[in-house]
Amino acid sequence: MSQKRTTVRRKPLSEINVVPYIDVMLVLLVVFMITAPMMTSGIKVDLPDARAEPLTLPKDQQFVIVSVDHNGQYYVSTAEDKQTPKALPDIVASVAALKQEKPDTPVLMEGDERVAYGLVMRMMIALQEAGINDVGLVTEDNGRE
Repeated sequence: MSQKRTTVRRKPLSEINVVPYIDVMLVLLVVFMITAPMMTSGIKVDLPDARAEPLTLPKDQQFVIVSVDHNGQYYVSTAEDKQTPKALPDIVASVAALKQEKPDTPVLMEGDERVAYGLVMRMMIALQEAGINDVGLVTEDNGRE
């Protein structure tokens, strides 16, 4: 007697297997969690405490104040030169020459509150490129406590 082979026909499976997709998603999540902190850039700034004491300079010590007004003009103020508008390269050159002559001279930066942040940063970058890395920022005390 011959045996008849019977083939069983299976119905097509219409479900999607999502396990591999979950694995890929978890791997991508881990990759993004590791790389996200590395993508931030900026300059490290140590801000003073809210109750910081104001900086007191000796009366006989010479200092330089570079300023940006609300129109975007740059100024420099020293003992000899009082608030004359100058081009950015001229200010950087004069401050760098003064710092080379007297390295302990403090350099202070002030900017109008309505000026674009980029103008203040342009001055800070130009001073840093000239080798002046110790620039203080001038603020007003509003009497808040």
